[in-house]
Amino acid sequence: MCGIMGYIGNREAQPILIDGLRKLEYRGYDSAGIAVNDGTKIAIRKAKGRIDILEGLVQHARLHGSIGIGHTRWATHGRPSDANSHPHTDERGKFAIVHNGIIENEQEIRQELIQEGVTFTSETDTEVIAHLLAKHDQGDLIQTVQQVAARLRGAYALAVMSEGEPDKLIAVRFASPLIIGVGEGEKFIGSDIPAILEHTRDVYVMEDGDLAVLTPDSLELYDLETLQPIEREQVRITWDKEQAEKDGFDHYMLKEIHEQPRSLRHTMAGRIDEAKQMVKLPELDLSPETVKGIEKIYIVACGTAYHAGMIGKHVIENLAKIPVEIDVASEFRYRNPLFGQKTLTVVVSQSGETADTLAALREAKRNGSSVLAITNVVGSSIAREADHVMTTKAGPEIAVASTKAYTSQLIAFYLLGIYFAQEKKSMEASDCAALVQELQKLPDQVEKILGHAEEIRQFAISIKEERQMFFLGRGLDYAVSLEGSLKLKEISYIHSEAYPAGELKHGTLALIEEGTRVIALSTQPHLHEKMVSNITEVKARGAVVLGVALEDNVELHRSVDEVCLIPATHPLLAPVLCVIPLQLIAYYTSVSLGNDVDRPRNLAKSVTVE
Repeated sequence: MCGIMGYIGNREAQPILIDGLRKLEYRGYDSAGIAVNDGTKIAIRKAKGRIDILEGLVQHARLHGSIGIGHTRWATHGRPSDANSHPHTDERGKFAIVHNGIIENEQEIRQELIQEGVTFTSETDTEVIAHLLAKHDQGDLIQTVQQVAARLRGAYALAVMSEGEPDKLIAVRFASPLIIGVGEGEKFIGSDIPAILEHTRDVYVMEDGDLAVLTPDSLELYDLETLQPIEREQVRITWDKEQAEKDGFDHYMLKEIHEQPRSLRHTMAGRIDEAKQMVKLPELDLSPETVKGIEKIYIVACGTAYHAGMIGKHVIENLAKIPVEIDVASEFRYRNPLFGQKTLTVVVSQSGETADTLAALREAKRNGSSVLAITNVVGSSIAREADHVMTTKAGPEIAVASTKAYTSQLIAFYLLGIYFAQEKKSMEASDCAALVQELQKLPDQVEKILGHAEEIRQFAISIKEERQMFFLGRGLDYAVSLEGSLKLKEISYIHSEAYPAGELKHGTLALIEEGTRVIALSTQPHLHEKMVSNITEVKARGAVVLGVALEDNVELHRSVDEVCLIPATHPLLAPVLCVIPLQLIAYYTSVSLGNDVDRPRNLAKSVTVE
């Protein structure tokens, strides 16, 4: 996610802000900026690109003052640019603000302000907050921020300062992390501990609904809704720098696995009409007539994104009744695919720079197909060249093995499938609404699964000496099996294969012998009996089976040696939940083998060669 840094004290703010932002570079960003109040006015420097560019700007025009805020931006609303960089201000420059998160009702507020004569200078959702501060200015920064926060829906961490009150900084947290650092005669705001660790190890971790007022010599915490004083426990940080970057997790991969509840919420944010329980995707600019006219869809991707596309095929065909073909990007353009005038090609890439997927996109466009991109990176090559872009908003993913990017891609496909179904009226409105309700439960259900990580770790330790593993599933479970198998092999280096369970009798059973470890997924009720038969086949040859099933599937206990139950959900949504244990199994197995989990051998995060 983006990085926030704030300072108020007796020292020059500029170098502290720049240094703090550098400590947050590991989070990923596409632009950076700072704002400093010299006691009479707020001055801002910001630019697209690396912090080196920002540092060059302030070297030529140094910003003096002992209060300031800074930001590294990962684009979600609007492409990477100088104008879209933070901090943002109102038209008179009285307020300056930096923001992490997503404001879901940004368009509604933007239109309201435009009608009142406000001129916007960026495409960001953050700028609406700056203009709201000016609109609701009470002459008291605390009350003004409270009024503005009441207008916002979504997730946000805010750092705010005012030209007229150069003696205080305001911080607000709602569903996006923020911490306060306490030093002698100075205070710090950070979106993550590394930003302030050089200056202090005494911090307060803000909770949702907290508003903090910082001065050099005081820190006051309030309930955002009532402005009643609250207390939080001060924490002493004992981690080293690298641990701090990982929020105390041992590896980035584990951190990113645990970030999935938040990343799923971000992917859904602003794309669901809560009142109507409908999906809205205004960023696609696809008219109902266009959607109704789609006769065929190609989904093209590589690796983990391809596995997400396999789920996407099931979802779109099931909900929208549109024929879908799924292709590995490196094969797609060499097989001369047949395009019609009403063909839509959906390309999926975490980085937006995957060479094979980019080549497939260009092949589709050469053949007259409209292209929709699902990517995590605004402004990437694939995002720029596609006709329509759906960003997953998962935030930077540092570990090579993809986890949160994959589940966010699944959410994107669910939203897309429901949206197409709504436009085509291929489902009853009540059925769409019910599915949307179940979709919104997924983040909390993922948190529940993560709460049982220790049980999964014990299983992972038990398989670390295996030479080979098998994953079995049918339908959607087969697609998830492929992803689980890929995760295990890419970071543990254990040979692993995934098969459609019904294919066992056509050759694979020859590989099953006494003690062979098998992970069998059974989350699709209409396939459960068939799946039990396949499990019986491998157990009859001596296999030891771990079953993964929905918690209401009590029958599976009798068919497997161990079972991992996940919260009950709509079967179409089960892939988001049943992949979590598989991610944890891969992670803990790799750790028990002493491997470099975040940087597995021979692999790269972004594959930019064909």
